[in-house]
Amino acid sequence: MVVDLGSFINEYYINPIIYDTGYNPVNTITWAIILGLSLFGVVKLLNKLKITVDEVFIFAVTPYIFAGGSLRVVEDAGIVAAPYKYLLITPLIYFLIFFVCVAALMLSVGLKRAVHINYYWPFAMIGVAWSAINVWLLYTSAVSFNVWIFALILSVGVALSFLVYAIAHLLNFALLKDRVNALVLDGQLLDATATSLGLTFLPYAEKHVLPNFLIEATGTAFVMFPLKLIVTIPVLFIIDQYLKNESKNLIGLVKLAILTVGLAPAIRDTLRMSLGI
Repeated sequence: MVVDLGSFINEYYINPIIYDTGYNPVNTITWAIILGLSLFGVVKLLNKLKITVDEVFIFAVTPYIFAGGSLRVVEDAGIVAAPYKYLLITPLIYFLIFFVCVAALMLSVGLKRAVHINYYWPFAMIGVAWSAINVWLLYTSAVSFNVWIFALILSVGVALSFLVYAIAHLLNFALLKDRVNALVLDGQLLDATATSLGLTFLPYAEKHVLPNFLIEATGTAFVMFPLKLIVTIPVLFIIDQYLKNESKNLIGLVKLAILTVGLAPAIRDTLRMSLGI
């Protein structure tokens, strides 16, 4: 029994991290459950710090999402060796980013009380500085940077976002008039763009369970675009319509989680393809 349990843990949890083989149904469900439970703990922490997860907070957290995505590329580039590189592989990197983010937040709240400055300025700047360090590491170690791939992914992602918002405006679809909802969808569409282009025109592979299944079933990576729209928009609608009486911090954190699982891999994939890693 002990041997079987050990083999199970190695196969579904440890090996995917050590060998960076991606996700499987077992660890995907596990990490999703841990993420859901963690949200409640974060809500309690934010309530204690008297911080509201509003639009300003979410935009202030965005640099940490970029830091996480770019830090993942630092591992892809082989800049960090084992065993430290395992901390930069999913899901451990999410825990790393979380603890650094919380530490920066508490430091910023302390500065607010000491020098009477809005907490979100130092909080956001710490994330920006961390992201800049990651970009500097990648720049100094990279052989080349393909600006055309970088520009293509960003331009297609932005164009699709504008198209969706134009249609939403014509239909008077109020959901996407909310800037946080718009940011969440932007992150998901950028992820779809990077994934679709990378799998179609470059030698990359999908590591997530559901997208990989749908890509194999349809025979095209461009299925990611309708998938993102079909999933993200209804989820945001449900959150705004049926959870509006719940804790504002819980609602904000759920949206932040959705933003993170879209924008972080989008940043990673875009940088990887641009750097040829």
